Amino acid sequence: MTLSSRDFPTDQHGWSELLPARQACRSIKGTVRVPWVVVGAGLTGLACSRRLAELHPNNEILLLDARLVGQGASGRNSGFTVGVSHFPGVFKAHEKANFARVNRINQAGLSILDQQINTLAIDCHWDSSGFHHGAADIASVKEQKNFIDYLNAMEIEHSSLDQQAMQSRFGTTLYQAGVHVRPGGLVQPAALVRGLADGLPSNVKLVENCPVLKVQSGDSIKLQLAKGEVIADNLVMATNYEAPKLGFLRRRLIGSTLSGSFTRVLTEQELASLGSHKSWGIISLHGGGATLRLTQDGRICLRNTAEYSGAELLSSAALKSRQAIHRSSFEKRFPQLAHVPFEHAWSGVEGISGNGTNFFGQQGKNIYLAGGYNGSGVSRGTAFGQTLADYASGGQSELITDCLSSATATWLPPRPFLDIGAMFKISARFRGVGLDR
Repeated sequence: MTLSSRDFPTDQHGWSELLPARQACRSIKGTVRVPWVVVGAGLTGLACSRRLAELHPNNEILLLDARLVGQGASGRNSGFTVGVSHFPGVFKAHEKANFARVNRINQAGLSILDQQINTLAIDCHWDSSGFHHGAADIASVKEQKNFIDYLNAMEIEHSSLDQQAMQSRFGTTLYQAGVHVRPGGLVQPAALVRGLADGLPSNVKLVENCPVLKVQSGDSIKLQLAKGEVIADNLVMATNYEAPKLGFLRRRLIGSTLSGSFTRVLTEQELASLGSHKSWGIISLHGGGATLRLTQDGRICLRNTAEYSGAELLSSAALKSRQAIHRSSFEKRFPQLAHVPFEHAWSGVEGISGNGTNFFGQQGKNIYLAGGYNGSGVSRGTAFGQTLADYASGGQSELITDCLSSATATWLPPRPFLDIGAMFKISARFRGVGLDR
């Protein structure tokens, strides 16, 4: 089946709205031959392209994206760079080695981003001092103890916080308890991916607004585009939840659509009501709880919906209806800011697998793929991207071994059973969320 550009829709919402307008880089007409082509200019594709350019300085690396950089999932998340994954429930000692493996990948990505942001002087509100996990209701307060047991067992730097400490830091009485975890970071995600794209090595050719409509493999790999084609020796797929559109990971990966809102920039008086921390991030200890940011430019960003909509962004009407849920959550936490309007709303899609695993490795002759980050794509996607370039180039390392050790993904049923199952799975995320939503 051949796709069309309509199969890769986008909108202007998200963190990109807070940045100057971006003009697309280049276009492709006719036939182009290259040794390497990377599809997807999100965090995975950018990290992979950069590393391929270093490993093969005499080769042109072609990087294609169906949209403008920053309009995909890498620019539509809440900007948490996870260093330590949260594995809910009572600590499972027999899983300790696997937990450590996942966290090594997370922290490798965190280190790569920290180095690149500083080397390229990317203005993306980078804060590498960690972030907080909050508990507002009974279930998540109980989960705080489980999380602390896990952090202690894994010897991970953290601080436990009571209600008074949470109120002092964030200006809300809603959270009964919390944990600050040091390995982690916060970022303006659209500014990050734009900065990484603009600082690519000279032998990487980035082409935006250029969807791949069909992939054919054989002795060489052919990519059909709207106005031309690419013939490549090697292909890297870095399209995350959209990989099934091009024939990869079918019945292994689906997309969950999330939504959130930004306030206008707060006044100095309004900011003073938010406690001692001048910028911060809170992830709920309940899997369906709200995610919050106070950004360095003085906005509150809140995300608290997730649903199955066929891996599509929400329409303007749907987004407006979800904003009522954002509003209720916002005023519940910050009644002193009930007068502050939302200025923007956004939706984004995360790639999830049935059993929470990731995808890394070879998909066919000279075809490589990484994706399916289940909400931890900023750090893990970066690590997977750079490591996939090493792996595809014949390298060996402990990090390659870690990435290759992801569990096999469970099989997903065909439609319409897939749609029904996905809706139940994602809705179950909110069971017992209570005040944390």
